[in-house]
Amino acid sequence: QVQLVERGGDLVQPGGSLRLSCAASGRIFSINDMGWYRQAPGKERELVASITSVGSTNYADSVKGRFTISRDNAKNTVYLQMNSLKPEDTAVYYCNADGSYWDPNRRKFNSWGQGTRVTVST
Repeated sequence: QVQLVERGGDLVQPGGSLRLSCAASGRIFSINDMGWYRQAPGKERELVASITSVGSTNYADSVKGRFTISRDNAKNTVYLQMNSLKPEDTAVYYCNADGSYWDPNRRKFNSWGQGTRVTVST
């Protein structure tokens, strides 16, 4: 099993900033892509940003220029710096990672975190 633990969700005013982190642990041989998704009430889960093992990034149009995804491969951790937050950024943010287990067969995994809530409101 690979566990992902997110931290950093909070209540913040519009225009404010937050930094989310997600640490992966377990019998990990390698992690390929890591990403952040979010799900607002009554809406489907959507991709916010993703990053490959070599640092290539992809962002949803709605967050380009405001959010920055980064990762520390030595710590199996991914971050999401969120600036200029808007009320429409309010959601539960989930971390996702895919990679290979540390086992003889190098089985693949795709794991999700439990989510961290971000609320942007006055």
